[in-house]
Amino acid sequence: MEPWADGTTTDSALLATERANIARHGYGVKGFVLSMIVTAVELSEGRVEGRWIGDIVSWGHEMLDHPVQLLDGVTDALDRLGTTHRLLVITKGDLNDQMGKVSRSGLADRFWRVEVVAEKDEASYAAVLDRHGVEPSAFVMVGNSVKSDVLPVLGIGGRAIHVPHTTTWALEEPDPVAVAAAEFPTVDRLADVADLLVARSAGRPS
Repeated sequence: MEPWADGTTTDSALLATERANIARHGYGVKGFVLSMIVTAVELSEGRVEGRWIGDIVSWGHEMLDHPVQLLDGVTDALDRLGTTHRLLVITKGDLNDQMGKVSRSGLADRFWRVEVVAEKDEASYAAVLDRHGVEPSAFVMVGNSVKSDVLPVLGIGGRAIHVPHTTTWALEEPDPVAVAAAEFPTVDRLADVADLLVARSAGRPS
């Protein structure tokens, strides 16, 4: 955003805008693009040129069309898990954006159901499981966000396994007090999840 702001100031302002607009715009690329535009206008005090706004929109289009890059071992792990479990994807964000990612991943045929929710909280998880006739005690959530994938599932009586990513978005930082009070396994790879759950399903020690 030079000459109006340096990189650190821009990043802080963008994060604050995203945080303020989540309830209005939701998660996903479209909301992120709107937040970038709002931040550019505010930092420049309305002087940002139209061509810059056009560049931001173009970045958004590139993000929406970007190929999905699978983590190592994901396909094999899903194939193994699919022999013992029904695989339900629960993701949050824009419906078209998230369904497009599932389609481009090449993994859609491995999933029993795909659910896109506005927020990953206890109410959303409970509603999804109720809709599909799944008892929380029979549900295991696997994800990279302790805040969104682990704590709310534990809160409704389900189980969760944390598979950390290399980075954590600032808005996904969990409450450390809640984390300290929760019990859940953390594994390095999705393949480790398959080892854990397939062994349990077979009745072997895990």
